Amino acid sequence: MVNKKPFIAMLLAGGQGSRLGALTKHVAKPAVSFGGKYRIIDFALSNCANSHIDTVGVLTQYRPYLLNTYIGTGSSWDLDSHDGGVSILPPYATETGGQWYAGTADAIYQNLDYINLYDPDYVIILSGDHIYRMDYRQMLRTHVENNADLTIAVMTVPWEEAPRLGILAADETGRIYDFEEKPAKPKSNLASMGIYIFSKKVLEDSLIADARDADSEHDFGKNIIPTLLAQGKRLFVHRFEGFWKDVGTIPSFHETSMDLLEAEPQFDIMSEDFPVLTQDDSMPPHYVGPKGSVDRAFVANGSIVLGRVEHSIVSKGCTIEEGAEVVDSILLPDVTVEKGAKVVRAIVGEGATVKAGVTFGSADTNVAIAVVGDDAVVE
Repeated sequence: MVNKKPFIAMLLAGGQGSRLGALTKHVAKPAVSFGGKYRIIDFALSNCANSHIDTVGVLTQYRPYLLNTYIGTGSSWDLDSHDGGVSILPPYATETGGQWYAGTADAIYQNLDYINLYDPDYVIILSGDHIYRMDYRQMLRTHVENNADLTIAVMTVPWEEAPRLGILAADETGRIYDFEEKPAKPKSNLASMGIYIFSKKVLEDSLIADARDADSEHDFGKNIIPTLLAQGKRLFVHRFEGFWKDVGTIPSFHETSMDLLEAEPQFDIMSEDFPVLTQDDSMPPHYVGPKGSVDRAFVANGSIVLGRVEHSIVSKGCTIEEGAEVVDSILLPDVTVEKGAKVVRAIVGEGATVKAGVTFGSADTNVAIAVVGDDAVVE
């Protein structure tokens, strides 16, 4: 017998993340390594754990193997209880056949049975590919106080970013009266963060109706939210003023990573008050050799630095050989930079090798950031 849960999370983690190019050729965007020892999905899972949400459904789809094995039982995020915990929810076959998730709303619709198993009063829907720290209990408080049908986490963004986000307008009480998904000419710069709290009955009814609409794209931003607004439902905002970043492009991924190395970073990844949790590993400490040097860098466990690392992130299990240099760059796990090679303002995918004597990347900021994918050989 499953106990009723007042509040559960549904974490959308099936996106390909095509704007990250070679970095997501073999893994889904939420599984991409970030910050040396983390993966992008760690941030949403950690937010759930730190918000005392103990039941999380993780919806996977694109190249799910790494993500599924990485999450495992959820013990690294204290989400391994028998009464809830974390559950991996891939698309599945039914008596009428099976199909991929057709959109964000369809993904949740296909898992209504999972939601109903816990009979929650409220459901929070999250994306697994953003970098931020949020206590979801504060957002739930906003939702309950407003007797809302749907609450959307929002923040003010630069005007140039508004056309690629869901843009809305709200009155002085926080009630939403206008919403546009990725408008060409946005009317405001108040943007949806893609974090939604639904009252469960409203969520269920709207998903069932949307599933019956053959013309729908089955997307929260394009279909569910505009429909609820047109129906006069109680939609409210929860204003967020902390750091939040979609690292879904190469420039954003690189810029956000480099900012972690500043004396006063915008996002303090080392905060102990609301820690970022991740999968435990048994790797030994990193080693810096007699000719090795490290300046303003993260160097994760299992890495060996025999050359020079400056203002860079060196992920787990990397090797920088003698005479090699890594500057303003990100090495994802298990990268080897051979003797005399130089990696400058670049991102090197998991398991890749930069051969001896090769220069990869350029310090010229007018040149695009150099990127190579997993297991590649740069020669």
